[in-house]
Amino acid sequence: MVSAVVFGYHNVGVRCLSVLLAQKIEVKLVVTHSDDEDENIWFDSVSNLASLHGIPVVTPDSPNTEDMIMRLRSLNPDFIFSFYYRQILSVPVLETARRGCYNMHGSLLPHYRGRAPVNWALVHGESQTGATLHEMVRTPDAGDIVGDMAVPILPNDTASDVFSKVLVAAELVLCRTLPEIVSGTVVARKMDLRSGSYFGGRKPQDGLIDWKTMGAQQIHNLVRAVTHPYPGAFMDTERGRIIIWRTLVVVDSPNSTAQPSLRQERGRLLATACDGGVLRIVHAELEGRVLDQGTFMRIFGSSYPLP
Repeated sequence: MVSAVVFGYHNVGVRCLSVLLAQKIEVKLVVTHSDDEDENIWFDSVSNLASLHGIPVVTPDSPNTEDMIMRLRSLNPDFIFSFYYRQILSVPVLETARRGCYNMHGSLLPHYRGRAPVNWALVHGESQTGATLHEMVRTPDAGDIVGDMAVPILPNDTASDVFSKVLVAAELVLCRTLPEIVSGTVVARKMDLRSGSYFGGRKPQDGLIDWKTMGAQQIHNLVRAVTHPYPGAFMDTERGRIIIWRTLVVVDSPNSTAQPSLRQERGRLLATACDGGVLRIVHAELEGRVLDQGTFMRIFGSSYPLP
C-alpha cells in the first residue's frame, strides 16, 4: 500500500486528507496546528478527521526539529503532502519522503505565491483564481506544477465565497492527479517565477481604508477581501471605529473633484470615494452596533466628511 504523511490545516486540509483516504492511501501521520484561541476558528478540523480514522496526530511548534525528522524517517513514507499547513517544511523534512512531496496552494501559481492568496487576489480585483498542486522544493510555492484548476471571482464575491470555490477546485485537482502521482506517470511543468507574484500574510490593521488614496472599486475590493470571517475593513472616527462589512458599487466613473464622505440618502447609506465613485454601504457597524441609516443620522447627521 502507498503511504503518506500529511501536513494539513483548514478546510483544504480536511477535504484533501479525505481524498487520500478515499483513494486508499495509508496515512501514517498527520501533522497539524493547535488552534489559536485568539483566532476566529471558522473552518473544519484536520485533527478531528484524522482521529476519526485512527491516524496519529501531532501538533509541533516546528515541523523541522531533529526529533520530527527522525520520526518521519522511521515512518519512511512514500509521499509527503502539505494541504494549507502554515509553516515551511525544511529540505531534511522533504527528504524523508521516498517518492516525492506535494503542496496544494490556493491560487493559480505562479501568481499569488505565499500567504493569504485568496484575500490578496480580491484586494487586487482579480477576476479568477484557483488551486494548484505542485512539487515542494527548497523555495516555497516554486516547484513544478502537476495539476491546477481555475475558478471565477465575481464582482461581489467575498473571500468566503471564493475560498469555497477554491476548496472544491483543490479537491478536484487532487482527485484527478493523485492516481498519476501514485503510478509515477504524472506530468509536471516548470513554474515561471518571473511571471508570478509573492505576498506575505495579512494582519487586521491591513483592513484600514485610506479615503485619500483609494477609489470606490479599491475600497469595495478591500471590503470583500476582509469581511466575515476576517476582521473587516475599517475607518476610525471621533465617535469610534466603523467596520464596513459589505458594499456595492453604485457609481464607478471617476470624478476627481469629489470629496470623500459618508451620507444618508433616500434610505441608503452611501460613501463617496476620492475618485468620485460611490459605494452603497450595505452592512456596517459602529463600535459593534449596527450602523443603519437612522443610527447614522442620529450620530453623524445627514453627511460626514471623510479625512
